[in-house]
Amino acid sequence: MPDPTPYPVLLADNIARQLGLLAQHLSQAPAEQTAHILGRVLDIQDGILGQVTTLVETGSRSARTHTEQGAFPPEVWLALGRAANDLNGLCADLSDHAEDFQRLARPVAPTNSTARPTAPVASAFVARRRR
Repeated sequence: MPDPTPYPVLLADNIARQLGLLAQHLSQAPAEQTAHILGRVLDIQDGILGQVTTLVETGSRSARTHTEQGAFPPEVWLALGRAANDLNGLCADLSDHAEDFQRLARPVAPTNSTARPTAPVASAFVARRRR
């Protein structure tokens, strides 16, 4: 008997699994590769974050239609709209750092082959929150 699950649901499940695998790779990646992965993931146009934002925006518009037809409660549409707005804000915040990810993903060429390799220098960590 064939699986009655619709293709889009299977696609969403597969994407979720793939994202889990990517997170596992990211947790073990060296700094250069981490920057490269994050640069791709956070790309606003073609990256995962941009595509998820588009998906939530589309979901919000679809939920609006279903809400107007009485199939969805208004809270669903409003929640998706807020989520889409939050994701757009997040994309805007992260777009300021796109060049940083590109720069960090490039291999650092040694300036002098006889020089001793230096240990990476830790930078001060500053956490900022918007309220």
